[in-house]
Amino acid sequence: MKFRWLLALAVLLFVGFFAHAQSPMRHVNQQRLWATVEQLSEFGRPAGAGFEGGVTRVGFSEADLAARTWLMQLMREAGLTVRVDPAGNILGLRPGNENLPVLLFGSHIDSVPSGGNFDGDVGSLGALEVMRALNDGKMTTRHPLEMVIWTNEEGNHFSQWVGSPAAAGRLSAAVLERKDEEGKTLADWLRRYGQDPARLADARIKPGSLAAYLELHIEQGGVLDVSKRQIGVVQGIVGIHWWTCAATGFANHAGTTPMDGRQDALAVAARATLAVRDEVRAEAGRQVGTVGDVRVQPGAVNVIPGRVQFPVELRDLDAAKVLRIWARIEKRFAHIALEENVKLDCVTVEVDEPALTDVALQSDIRAAARAAGYTALDLPSGAGHDAQQVAHLAPIGMIFVPSRGGISHSPREYSSPTDVANGAEVLYRTVLLSDDRLNRKP
Repeated sequence: MKFRWLLALAVLLFVGFFAHAQSPMRHVNQQRLWATVEQLSEFGRPAGAGFEGGVTRVGFSEADLAARTWLMQLMREAGLTVRVDPAGNILGLRPGNENLPVLLFGSHIDSVPSGGNFDGDVGSLGALEVMRALNDGKMTTRHPLEMVIWTNEEGNHFSQWVGSPAAAGRLSAAVLERKDEEGKTLADWLRRYGQDPARLADARIKPGSLAAYLELHIEQGGVLDVSKRQIGVVQGIVGIHWWTCAATGFANHAGTTPMDGRQDALAVAARATLAVRDEVRAEAGRQVGTVGDVRVQPGAVNVIPGRVQFPVELRDLDAAKVLRIWARIEKRFAHIALEENVKLDCVTVEVDEPALTDVALQSDIRAAARAAGYTALDLPSGAGHDAQQVAHLAPIGMIFVPSRGGISHSPREYSSPTDVANGAEVLYRTVLLSDDRLNRKP
């Protein structure tokens, strides 16, 4: 019996040793990375709250300014040459061995009001950790590597993305005169960031100067969490089409107007909302459609609604599919309006075309995840990202890590220390794979 017990123990020890020997080495330092995530969370944290209380670190705010100062110091300590461009974007350069275009990667650190500690932060601090890990391993690259912290990605301040559109040459100088609730203009805030607003156009990245752009990010949805996959290989960032619709009927007395004689604008809006849901669901795919707001006039309990305004938003990677669904929705709207004897008109407000990720970068990300021993899944991004703007300049790739419960833009937003480190490890490996492949002769 004793011999059998000793034999079993020996087998277990051997298997454990063999498994450990075969497990891929992690290059990033999980403890160091998580410590920076916790430290960043202190900027904009609610008074008396802990890490779980989330953060309000809106772009162009005192909390954002303090966090930027802190992060730039960490970047300098990592040996990076740090600069701030005229749009307030922070860039940290690590030289390469050859005169090649820059391989850029990063994200943002601003948050929505009462947001979480992972949206943008994971990609920004993951980029810093990649630079630190490269230093730890005394690794050199052919391409110069540059990490970037984009300005005001969430757009809550001045209702406008600032950093990445400016870098892509897609930001009008007119935005400089927009005022916030305190009467300060965007130009005022850029001066607080040490920049000259008159040079905003100089933030544009010169075409051809980027080899590629990579962005690590939390999924902000629940696909990875539900499927128990560790890494998301992003196929692209969905296009967003947004219409404003108005149903115009006739406001009349709610007590004296018979039901069959009403021109009820709210009844039309309600039926239209269900029509949007039905048509979006009518074909296979990951497309989504939303009616997120209803404004009723005159808005009195005893008056039949005479006018209702509501938005319709459709999102998908395939722009043609969005237009196809919208065409069906318009037909349904026309039929509803005719039945209810109410006028229903829609106008286009905004169109953001899809930004597909580069197929070769997708392959690099899959290979990096596989080499690290992580499970991966291809999926689209349903949320907008700075990569969407950079796609106008260079090939883009995105890496997702799970969001617990699919929760984001909330203090309850959470990705585990392991998930965050897994994403940074895949970013590290992808940077090296892409550095080699992008310089390889065809």
